[in-house]
Amino acid sequence: MATETGLRSAAESVPLDWGAVRAYLAGHGFRLDADPPPRQFAGGLANLNYLIHLDGRPAVLRRPPMGELPAGAYDMAREFRILSRLPDALPFIARGLHLCDDPAIIGQRFQIIEYRAGLVIREHLPVELAHRPEIGVRLSQVLLETIAAIHAVDTKAIGLDDLGRPDGFLARGVAGWRKRGLAAMEDGTERLHNDVGEWLGRNIVPDGPPGLLHNDFKLNNIILDPDDFSPRAVVDWDQGTRGDPLFDFATLLSYWIHEDDPWAMHDMEQMPAVEACLCTRQDAVAEYARISGRDMSGFLFHRVLAMYKLAVIFLQLGLRYRSGVTLEPRYAPLTGIGTGILEFTHEIAQGRAF
Repeated sequence: MATETGLRSAAESVPLDWGAVRAYLAGHGFRLDADPPPRQFAGGLANLNYLIHLDGRPAVLRRPPMGELPAGAYDMAREFRILSRLPDALPFIARGLHLCDDPAIIGQRFQIIEYRAGLVIREHLPVELAHRPEIGVRLSQVLLETIAAIHAVDTKAIGLDDLGRPDGFLARGVAGWRKRGLAAMEDGTERLHNDVGEWLGRNIVPDGPPGLLHNDFKLNNIILDPDDFSPRAVVDWDQGTRGDPLFDFATLLSYWIHEDDPWAMHDMEQMPAVEACLCTRQDAVAEYARISGRDMSGFLFHRVLAMYKLAVIFLQLGLRYRSGVTLEPRYAPLTGIGTGILEFTHEIAQGRAF
């Protein structure tokens, strides 16, 4: 869901059975065009996204990654439900057009989503933006205002008030991420996982008033207007739910690196916060509190939980490489990065970093 410069070549694209897709879509009133042929979007380590053309107009086909999937992850049906309703509340949401609920077509469920062209800033700031001194202020503002707008959505008004299970959201998060962390950990790190997990258990805070959560909101999940950097689309909603918005904000902050952060925070290459001169994490917390009006006094818990989640996600992706599910070289360093993030999470929990 970016410009065509963000597309893989045909040789580099993960192949799908496009004949089966074409036949399926024809049965549901869509014509999948052969010219131009489908092309996979570059970037990302999980879901697979393809630029397709339906009845002469661009659209996006989105499916989960290949191989065995963690329970509850990469949920196309959940994402489609959100994308079919959330555009009624927020103009920067691309609408879901169709859900294929039959995994037999291409091996997993998939969905078709409205295409929104624009600028996607991935792990590095584009060269043409590198010498614009105002870019950091503007991008910081867009990130914070956009996530606050998501958290302010009236989910009842758009029929999403039964999404997720907000009661006990944080407690389930602690239990779930501890379990997943121990299942994906690098050898020799069990004590570190247990130390962080026990800290979370001791310091858990009550759930805040529930709101809509993206659960992986960061700069490369926003398609920007290249002129004023306003959001044209917020994408990747397969983890969307309702729960404590401070955890969602803490997830954004987990990607918001400082120049003096440990090497793993830089090597994960998720958001070019240093290159773009984004505001500090402390200033981001203060500004989000101002925009949203939320009480941030217990935010250290959310910060540690979100950082632990990030570490575990990298460890899970690294396990795909260690176990031979994928041989893509991009996955080879992810276990080390995940353990490095875990070590930094421990430092944050002990008050030696933020």
